[in-house]
Amino acid sequence: MTPPLTAPATTAPSAPVAADAPATLVPGPLVSTQWLADHLGSDSLVVLDATVVLIGTPSGQARYLSGLDEHLIDGHIPGAIFAELFEVFSDPSKSFGFARPDAALFEQGAASVGIDNNTTVVVYDSSLNQWAARIWWQFRAAGYDNVAVLDGGLSKWRAEGRDTETGYNEPREVAGFTARPRPELWVDKDFVATIVAGETDAALVCALPGKDYSGETGDRARRGHIPGSVSVPAGRLIDRATNTFHRSDELASRVARVVDSARVVAYCSGGIASAATALALTVSGHDNVAIYDGSLNEWAADADAPLVVGAD
Repeated sequence: MTPPLTAPATTAPSAPVAADAPATLVPGPLVSTQWLADHLGSDSLVVLDATVVLIGTPSGQARYLSGLDEHLIDGHIPGAIFAELFEVFSDPSKSFGFARPDAALFEQGAASVGIDNNTTVVVYDSSLNQWAARIWWQFRAAGYDNVAVLDGGLSKWRAEGRDTETGYNEPREVAGFTARPRPELWVDKDFVATIVAGETDAALVCALPGKDYSGETGDRARRGHIPGSVSVPAGRLIDRATNTFHRSDELASRVARVVDSARVVAYCSGGIASAATALALTVSGHDNVAIYDGSLNEWAADADAPLVVGAD
């Protein structure tokens, strides 16, 4: 794919940003392409490209690749910084891919892409917004709310004929980022087990496609869903004609089965699709949502952890 002809990205670093630099506040968890176009170039704004590329293999299993080459060669939104989900915004030392970084690692990652506590952050990807949602959730879990996902991502930006550029942008220098963790936005396997056992009042939501939920398909040796969970596929939350999330009333109808629950825990394979579902729940007004970070990659690896095969 050939990007529109625009000025190449610069590799020259910008000057350090003052600690008291004013920030433009995002209007909510999602911003439109027009909002971003209106604010592009603002001193306090950092745009992150969180693209991860999904490819098929001869065995039929999914394989994930960094989106850096796509960012550099195919193009990105002008001024965007690439956010590496494999190494920078995850903890590669963990047993499962894309595991969330701890607060110290996240602080390093945020600073490395030019973000401090006065930055307005907009995240996008070239897919269905779930990779962007993953980084958005990490910022929220770090206690930082001036961050939004670009609704429609790069595909909508391009479909509207907006400029892109190729090449590398050097992140600006910042003094650092300070996390104020919200641990309640994550849960672990033991916590999920208490929900399954009926010891904790919370709804489990599976963000995988319906056939993965039922166990008809799946990359793992053990298929199916966690007992008691309901199916809210992340892909059904997106209007495929525009690549944007469905409007708030439509989103509310699609998550209606769990939106009245006191607490909702979203999971998928590895905490990515569930981030998009968590975003949709947040937009729908639910303020007590968590992500099971290990998700089925961790749960299904335990032969003693129960799984249910079949639809609702």
